[in-house]
Amino acid sequence: MSTSQNQASIHAVEDYTLNEEPYYLPIGDEISLFETAYEQRIPVLLKGPTGAGKTRFVEYMAYRLGRHKEKTSAEAAGRTALITVACHEDLTASDLVGRYLLDVDGTHWVDGPLTRAVKAGAICYLDEVVEARKDTTVLIHPLTDYRRLLPIEKLGQVIEAASGFLLVISYNPGYQSALKDLKHSTRQRFIAIEFGYPPKDQETAIIAHEAGCSREAATDLAKLGEKVRNLREHGLSEGVSTRLLIYAGRLIAKGVAPRRACQVAVTWALTDDSEVQRSIEEVVTSIFE
Repeated sequence: MSTSQNQASIHAVEDYTLNEEPYYLPIGDEISLFETAYEQRIPVLLKGPTGAGKTRFVEYMAYRLGRHKEKTSAEAAGRTALITVACHEDLTASDLVGRYLLDVDGTHWVDGPLTRAVKAGAICYLDEVVEARKDTTVLIHPLTDYRRLLPIEKLGQVIEAASGFLLVISYNPGYQSALKDLKHSTRQRFIAIEFGYPPKDQETAIIAHEAGCSREAATDLAKLGEKVRNLREHGLSEGVSTRLLIYAGRLIAKGVAPRRACQVAVTWALTDDSEVQRSIEEVVTSIFE
């Protein structure tokens, strides 16, 4: 690839830089762990339930790490960037690495998101990586050890990752199955940080900030989250996420009645089972009288 093409790929990553600090409330030592992993170039696996803050955490860390960079503007733009890929079962190696495209000017190569991150020294976040095909995830292996290399077979090239590059992946262990599990050969290339739903006091603060609702409403919603998660033993496959509680808080802040807000953002969003819905409604009624 020519120097001009390479520079164009790097500058394109500027579109993924974070200009405003994302709100994130730390629960444990996850910030210091991630910073150390970044300094040591150790790939990171984030695992936890849906809506527990994994993506927001990565966004916050990309911004936080970028604040401490004292590099040239071009280098800093690449090094502070975050490129996120939402993995799915049809995700191919070409979707990550790149492909040849044909247009009126002929055939030309277009880098994929992983290649752009590798060249620019950005953080590449593969969200819900177990959803991707196993033959696709294998291509990240050379990037996760001392080699830090990305082979691009179609170009006959092997690209060494820029110094700021870090690979971060995530998945939800609650949805693990024999067909959708992380291969041991992949898992053992990462350190793992576990995420759970925050304690009630911290979840209250998060809901109040993100939803813009009253502290009283946020407290009640955090209490609802705690009680609904205890229903997992009674047929609920997964507890209510902080994200859904924030949605309910936003509706309440805009004048929707609390019970109705919880019905559409929590009860109906969580399950179609009528018996489980009734159980959740009973909890809602006990809190929002």
